[in-house]
This record gives sequence, structure tokens and C-alpha cells, in this order.
Amino acid sequence: MTAGDGDGREDTVAAFRKAVNLTAAELERWLETDESRSVGQKQDGGSESVGHASGRRIVALLRTKKADLTDDDVAHMRKVVGYVERHTAQRPGGDVTRTPWRYSLMNWGHDPEKG
Repeated sequence: MTAGDGDGREDTVAAFRKAVNLTAAELERWLETDESRSVGQKQDGGSESVGHASGRRIVALLRTKKADLTDDDVAHMRKVVGYVERHTAQRPGGDVTRTPWRYSLMNWGHDPEKG
């Protein structure tokens, strides 16, 4: 935690920027693909998965100045960091290029194949 950062906001923003390795434009393009729409849990019978909806929010967050982030934005950033950390730890064996595991992570702004 940094001085004057009692809620861990700075740490969260830094962790989010590290976890999300796609640019807003890359993520936006990805979210338009059939692969992106094919994965994830749909909430309450909706047509969009939780991860896909999160991806749209991440695009907006990436385009928001740090000074303009709300507490709700920072809370979503924490959720993204947690998701990316949990799911990268569950990496399956073999080539993951065309797997639901990778596609799901990409919906959350993280491409495990990106160097």
C-alpha cells in the first residue's frame, strides 16, 4: 500500500494493469468474435456470459483516467485481478491456443499466450 492509499487503490490499479495484458482495442476486437461469445457462464438465463460483460467493462476501464475511477470501478478491477490469478493457476496441459480456458481469460482482458 502506498502512503495515503488506505483502501489499496493504487495497488489494485497496478495489479489490474499487470493482469490485463490486452489493450482496449484488442479486447474490443476479441469481444466481437464467436469464440469470445462461446465461453463462460450466463447469468439468469441471459444471452451474455459474465466474462463477456466484464470484458466490455474492462474496455471502458482501460479508457478511463486513473483520477476518474470510482470506487465501483476499483472493486471491479479487484474482481478482474482475482479472476485472472485464479484461472492462470489452473492452466491445462498442452497447447492452449484454441481452448475455452484461454478464451475465457481473454474475455477478462488477459491473453496467456501474449508475451
